Amino acid sequence: MLPFVIVTLGSAGTTCRSPSCNNSSTKDYCYSARIRSTVLQGLPFGGVPTVLALDFMCFLALLFVFSILRKVAWDYGRLALVTDADRQQRWQQEQEEREYVASALHSDSHDRYERLTSVSSSVDFDQRDNGFCSWLTAIFRIKDDEIRDKCGADAVHYLSFQRHIIGLLVAVGVLSVGIVLPVNFSGDLLENNPYSFGRTTIANLNSGNNLLWLHTSFAFLYLLLTVYSMRRHTSKMRYKEDDLVKRTLFINGISKYAEPEKIKKHFEEAYANCTVLEARPCYDVARLMFLDAERKKAERGKIYFTNLQTKENTPSMINPKPCGHLCCCAIKGCEEVEAIEYYTRLEEKLKEDYKKEKEKVNEKPLGMAFVTFHNEAITAIILKDFNACKCQGCKCRGEPKSSSCSESLHVSNWAVSYAPDPQNIYWEHLSIRGFFWWFRCLIINVVLFILLFFLTTPAIIITTMDKFNVTKPVEYLNNPIITQFFPTLLLWCFSALLPTIVYYSAFFEAHWTRSGENRTTMHKCYTFLIFMVLLLPSLGLSRCVFLPDNGAFFVNYVIASAFIGNAMDLLRIPGLLMYMIRLCLARSAAERRNVKRHQAYEFQFGAAYAWMMCVFTVVMTYSITCPIIVPFGLMYMLLKHLVDRYNLYYAYLPAKLDKKIHSGAVNQVVAAPILCLFWLLFFSTVRTGFLALTSMFTFVVLVITIVICLCHVCFGHFKYLSAHNYKIDHTEADAVGGRENGRPAASQPPAPKSAKYIAQVLQDSPPDGDTAESEEQGSQDEDLINPNGINDTDFQSCEDSLIENEVHH
Repeated sequence: MLPFVIVTLGSAGTTCRSPSCNNSSTKDYCYSARIRSTVLQGLPFGGVPTVLALDFMCFLALLFVFSILRKVAWDYGRLALVTDADRQQRWQQEQEEREYVASALHSDSHDRYERLTSVSSSVDFDQRDNGFCSWLTAIFRIKDDEIRDKCGADAVHYLSFQRHIIGLLVAVGVLSVGIVLPVNFSGDLLENNPYSFGRTTIANLNSGNNLLWLHTSFAFLYLLLTVYSMRRHTSKMRYKEDDLVKRTLFINGISKYAEPEKIKKHFEEAYANCTVLEARPCYDVARLMFLDAERKKAERGKIYFTNLQTKENTPSMINPKPCGHLCCCAIKGCEEVEAIEYYTRLEEKLKEDYKKEKEKVNEKPLGMAFVTFHNEAITAIILKDFNACKCQGCKCRGEPKSSSCSESLHVSNWAVSYAPDPQNIYWEHLSIRGFFWWFRCLIINVVLFILLFFLTTPAIIITTMDKFNVTKPVEYLNNPIITQFFPTLLLWCFSALLPTIVYYSAFFEAHWTRSGENRTTMHKCYTFLIFMVLLLPSLGLSRCVFLPDNGAFFVNYVIASAFIGNAMDLLRIPGLLMYMIRLCLARSAAERRNVKRHQAYEFQFGAAYAWMMCVFTVVMTYSITCPIIVPFGLMYMLLKHLVDRYNLYYAYLPAKLDKKIHSGAVNQVVAAPILCLFWLLFFSTVRTGFLALTSMFTFVVLVITIVICLCHVCFGHFKYLSAHNYKIDHTEADAVGGRENGRPAASQPPAPKSAKYIAQVLQDSPPDGDTAESEEQGSQDEDLINPNGINDTDFQSCEDSLIENEVHH
């Protein structure tokens, strides 16, 4: 396919090989397909100054709106600090920190200062950003250690990735603006007009200019710089793999009625010196988890109205229908009922359903199990035994060791792999598997492709709509606000909607792990964004692919992403819309309060990586042909880094993922300079033909690069040329005597319930014993929600102005 495209483009380029190509005929040829265009031509400097001014004013306005909302709604933008999911952990941490403070008073001065400093830095997060604009400075005061403690190691890796991309763009910007841009200015192919954007592009050089060799050389240099930057990034990433994860295997294909004791017996018989500490079969707990969540909501509603009745001495009436809290008229079928009585009946019913479902769980095995061994060595031996490829005739399959239980356990059908972290597993999705999972995934992606195919058409319509005589008024107005600002804003809006659509498609695919869901979101979203934002607008302009105004269009898109996109990330509009819908569907004040306690959700690293890499790819792709785009790309990354630091710490819950999501992002970074080489190859082929020396040189460099990348990704070769240089810490070297930096090590406290290979709902105590615990938790919730003495009335009074996110359950 690639040679065919190149030959086709080469034939197109032959029309411009005459000596007259060096004069205005080349320009006339390039514009011949769009001689009457009114969308992208004739604007001062491509409309960039106008778009920059408008986007910057919108950016300041959005920041002002965010500051007002954050000040009026006392916990807007601090959702992760008040969320119900994080509240108990914070309460336990505060209890531990009080003990550390007390013990520090009796220790030596240096150790006491170190511990008190760490305690104060984690306790004062509520007081550092209470002013109208103090949140701006709080972004710079947040330290990486605080982000690691609050958001997890994945957030630190993500921010480190951004910093290395910023450093890479600084180097690329110096070379592109300092060297490539003056070279483009030295050409005389386009008109000598200081307001002409085309003079800054490679199109200003004629096809016979020897300086075109410089562009290909710099494109290859950018590839080397990218690989070096990513190797430097990955070398600083320390993966501290949990000991439990390294000693646990996930087995699929077990007999559904296999007993844990038989599984243990098989491994201990088949493998010498093997000790199985635990074997946990998996069960279908999807309905049980749903009933448990509904039961807890009803329980909280009953406690809320019980406390309210105790304070006001009057019973509360509610409308139990959806949107009942908003309904102000009593009609037939929407009669009000007494709140405590309603939630009491609902709770009893859900408790009964919960008990029945829990009794039936053992009758719903899934044929999966998590098996934990006594050390890592035997785990690696067993994994290698099951995954080793042994050729026998025409078949190539693994032949694991057998035992007396092998036949009953269907050992020959087992699929064995390392187990993911318990917090990384969607327990409710394990029941969706096999043919049904693949069929469901196929249907979802077909619908997604059809939907996004129509979403990409505006990018082409923007550049070709004048052919239908719908922009005749624009021909007379020739206003850059209409011809450049709104098209780029429209393209940004569609590209902003795309990650949300792709995320929900990945969510409904029902992946077994959060990491798998994020990786799927990242790869699909990145692919669709590149087609929507980069490829289709570029190839849809005319037969002459690389036009000066095409570069201006993408410069304006990067500017819109930098200012409007990052400001909208602070406001989190999709989350706001979902939050408003959930509030409207609430049946009572208690449910509205419950919505607000569950509005924060985990940071979607997959969608964030895809969006950021899309803009970075656009910048790198046009860094040679249109070097003026690089400073705006650097501005985008700087603002993106600051916004993500704020959101990760204040607005999102911590996520536990594996390193594959970060390695996938590194691979996407390497794709950006490769696309830059593609762009130079197509440009050179169109202008000079495929047999020209510059075209052949670019083609050879491109082919060698692609071969090396494919060999590395598919077969693991050329590791020394890889952009990956991970280091995994197998021991807790930083922990000394169970302490880190004067504080207990993170791995030292007893493992929480979620750190076991069993669904949380199967670890919980029986529902009958939850009342006292819930009341105690409710009092803790009040203390943590109202640290400054804000009472429940104040909390309710600001709920209409509170903008919060949804939780993706």
